[in-house]
Amino acid sequence: MKMQEYQAKELLAKYGVPVPKGQVCETPEQVAEATQALGGKAVVKAQVLAGGRGKAGGVKVAKSVEEARDFAASILGNELYFEQAKSNLRIERVLVEEMLPIAKEYYIGITTDRSTQRNVFIVSSQGGMDIEEVAHSHPEAIGRLPVDPFLGVRDFAIRQVAAAGGIPDAEIKQLAPFLKNLYTAYVENDASLAEINPLVVTGDGVFIAGDAKISIDDNALYRHPELAVYGETSEETDEYEKDARRRGINNYVHLDGNIGIIGNGAGLVMTTMDEVKRAGGEPADFLDIGGGAKAELVRNSLELVLSDPKVKGVMINIFGGITRGDEVARGIIEGTSALDIKVPIVVRLAGTSAEAGLEILKNSDLIPAETMQEAAQKIVQMVS
Repeated sequence: MKMQEYQAKELLAKYGVPVPKGQVCETPEQVAEATQALGGKAVVKAQVLAGGRGKAGGVKVAKSVEEARDFAASILGNELYFEQAKSNLRIERVLVEEMLPIAKEYYIGITTDRSTQRNVFIVSSQGGMDIEEVAHSHPEAIGRLPVDPFLGVRDFAIRQVAAAGGIPDAEIKQLAPFLKNLYTAYVENDASLAEINPLVVTGDGVFIAGDAKISIDDNALYRHPELAVYGETSEETDEYEKDARRRGINNYVHLDGNIGIIGNGAGLVMTTMDEVKRAGGEPADFLDIGGGAKAELVRNSLELVLSDPKVKGVMINIFGGITRGDEVARGIIEGTSALDIKVPIVVRLAGTSAEAGLEILKNSDLIPAETMQEAAQKIVQMVS
């Protein structure tokens, strides 16, 4: 789950990370009031989950209340084209912030590095630009620090990574608590990315998060119900994908076909989609329910898939590993029995106790299949 800038800054402020004074606004009138409260000057920034807001015309340094109001009126409720996202995004809200006396701009970030199986700090004196561009043109200006999860962020390691990133020695002492607080926020909220770019250094030598990006691991959201409100403001334009998030179904992508796809495991679901296409059908979605098929999850997933009026049939493809096939079959039957289903549902079971599961399905309205290819052919024929 990606957070918008104002949300990320709200979260970071709770952990002692300095952020600019500001207010999120949804109308030009609110923008005018917020700008007035900041002394008549402000930076007005469109809130979208995409980079390159300045290039897209989504950022304005307003030197008067009228200038801020007029800019907000020109973008709120309208769409801007973002080259990075390759699409138009509708602007629903803006962040109005104080103008900072910027002396320098740095970059700091934390993300997951699968090669070292650790979280890694990235520090660079080349802030205000994409870190990918810095890595390409000035690799010597980037410091990296894999963090030992047992030791955490140690002062000597901070000095090393800051120096490697080109941060002057005189500023490293001030940077240390900033990095520690950012790391605490990252770990305690199960983030997969926490990025501050630019990290502003004012003329007085104060560090402030000029911008902020935070992404939370979807699989850990159940541990953070307080963050659910941030998911409601996502720019997802697809109502079915928004509904999936509200239901706690994180691995769902809505497509344009008429055959609903449900499976356990991303690779299995993608292969199922390929088989449906090979049989002449069109998948209506990608839906991975994870390691099993509990009744409540099956019911929730089917409700989501069948809420699309284009769906004329559903294929459920489950591989029983640790979860036994007969238990999976009972979960599917229990989950579907609570729904008024008017389209055919073909179920393929494989793996542990698959034969017992198929026997159970034979006594239901569900249509069993022994192989994935057979299941795909059956559901395509039924909806044709």
